[in-house]
Amino acid sequence: MPRRVLASLIVVLIAFAAGLPARANETSAQEAILIDMSTGTVLFQKNADETTYPSSMTKMMTMYMVFKKLAEGGLSLDATLPVSEKAWRMGGSKMFVEVDTRVLVEDLIRGVVVQSGNDATIVLAEGISGSEEAFAIDMTDQAHEIGMTGSTFRNASGWPDPEHVTTVRDLATLAIRTIEDFPEYYPYYAETTFTFSDIEQSNRNPLLYTASGADGLKTGHTEAAGYGLTASAERDGRRLVLVINGVESSAERAREAERLIEWGFREFDAYALLDAGETVTDAEVWLGDENTVPLVIEEDLVITMSREARREMTVKAVFEGPIPAPIVQGTPIATLVLEAPNMETVEVPLVAGADVGELSMFSRLGAAISYLVFGPSGS
Repeated sequence: MPRRVLASLIVVLIAFAAGLPARANETSAQEAILIDMSTGTVLFQKNADETTYPSSMTKMMTMYMVFKKLAEGGLSLDATLPVSEKAWRMGGSKMFVEVDTRVLVEDLIRGVVVQSGNDATIVLAEGISGSEEAFAIDMTDQAHEIGMTGSTFRNASGWPDPEHVTTVRDLATLAIRTIEDFPEYYPYYAETTFTFSDIEQSNRNPLLYTASGADGLKTGHTEAAGYGLTASAERDGRRLVLVINGVESSAERAREAERLIEWGFREFDAYALLDAGETVTDAEVWLGDENTVPLVIEEDLVITMSREARREMTVKAVFEGPIPAPIVQGTPIATLVLEAPNMETVEVPLVAGADVGELSMFSRLGAAISYLVFGPSGS
């Protein structure tokens, strides 16, 4: 008779000498999220799904649209776009384009990314969709397509509008998709200065100047939203993405961003636990031509966790056993369950690592009688 099996593989994994991690559960930001991009693990979040105003972090969505157009061949870096009077008159941060001139697309990209030029966003929006209003509709459609379900865009710059909203989780999704989808264009976000019309401006992202490995993305500020930042940094092949919003000053934004990024790199790590195809354990087989079948993991298992949680993690293979024959290689049989303090339980499927055939009719009858008389051990 099949029975529930808990195959304890590892009771306590390798002990580390690290002390308790510093806590990041207090932040002055109204909304925040920190994600390890290599595993998709959320290291910290606060009001991550609350509606908020993206301010100039909107420009990441504008750039996503531009990068997509470039990648599809509908736009080129050396093309020029006309500057309308609307773009020229646009207030706030500016690239200082001149009305009735044409500007290189690559200059406009730097004008948006480095200089946060509201005027440059309108030039790009009008050049791609015909009007900023049409472009904003396209932005919203694209945002929803990539999973930004809490976002609605009404303009290309982040200019205040009560219906122009997002969440910090959505902004993190946008940052991750930008990095993944457009590696050839993402390096623009790491540039610290750009000069246009003899006016040099510096990138407002504070982490570019203070945090090792920081290479993007975008700041934002309005009276309604407060100060915000979407940032990313990579160290030793591991990338973190941070979004904070609703901070009271630019100085505090810089401090909080650096603190959270450093905390994420210092207190967490990505642990490669198992390789694809590796046998995790063996399961007993019922009436098969083999007594056991290997349980195999199909993909590499890499998990981000704190060093404290790593020290106390337990791993179990859970399945109904013995497994009745015949068994086809690749058939899902068990679930690998990983648990640790202050970590969501991770469940990963395990599959049969080999084919197992049935015993002959005579052998099955003998095995069944033996099981009924002597139990599963046969003695």
